[in-house]
Amino acid sequence: MRRRSALAFSAPMLAAVVLAASALALPARAATLCTVLADAATGKVLTQDGPGCEERVTPASTFKIAIALMGYDAGILTDAHAPSWPYKPGYPAWRKEWKADVDPTYWMKESVVWYSQEITRKLGMERFRAYVDGFGYGNRDVSGNKGKKDGLTEAWLSTSLALSPKEQLGFLGRMLRGELPVSKRAVEMTGEIIRVGTTTNGWQVHGKTGMGFAHDAKGQPVRGQPYGWFVGWAVKDGRSVTFARLDRDAARQETPTSWRARDAMLAELPGLLDKVK
Repeated sequence: MRRRSALAFSAPMLAAVVLAASALALPARAATLCTVLADAATGKVLTQDGPGCEERVTPASTFKIAIALMGYDAGILTDAHAPSWPYKPGYPAWRKEWKADVDPTYWMKESVVWYSQEITRKLGMERFRAYVDGFGYGNRDVSGNKGKKDGLTEAWLSTSLALSPKEQLGFLGRMLRGELPVSKRAVEMTGEIIRVGTTTNGWQVHGKTGMGFAHDAKGQPVRGQPYGWFVGWAVKDGRSVTFARLDRDAARQETPTSWRARDAMLAELPGLLDKVK
């Protein structure tokens, strides 16, 4: 008997979930460091599992949520599809999907690094640092790689900036309660461009993946054992619940850790949300 999908997805997302479900049937390849949910209105932790819920690691592409808030608040981003910027030679292009015209929705969908960097360049370091401080975002360290003064475009990419799963929920909760120094529209637009789908039990889900690396004793990234994030919030009947999942691979895998963390979290989320009080 075929199992009903937990959420209503677009065709590409559904395909990704099916592939991830097949992968999860194989021997375990990643450790779940933390799964945690909190009530957005109060910040109260509703459920927590795993040894790493207070471990600070790189936010990687989950920091795009913060960058989107900055971009919309500062007027650099205007709606879900503007501005659209073209790829230029020299931009990071680790994936072929990044060599394209990119707008805010596509930026989040394909997690395009260079689009994030263009936003932060337009902000400038003074405004960028002020937003990160105002957000109370993790360790607030936007220095980047040691000695390179590249924090404006690299701070969140396995360099200086770090936060824990529980700090992810703190940041998202402050955002949803209107406690961050950004406009209400910035929050609304950020939610729109990371809308994922609706669970079978009626929760509308917003979320963002991220994958990054720890550092060895010499400060070099440990690329064979990446962290994988999926963070966001779910809304139903006027209530919002924030969530964060953090996994770490024991060895390099073909499917990104972040994608598998996302798909596992989405599969578990309806049951977890049924239990929250």
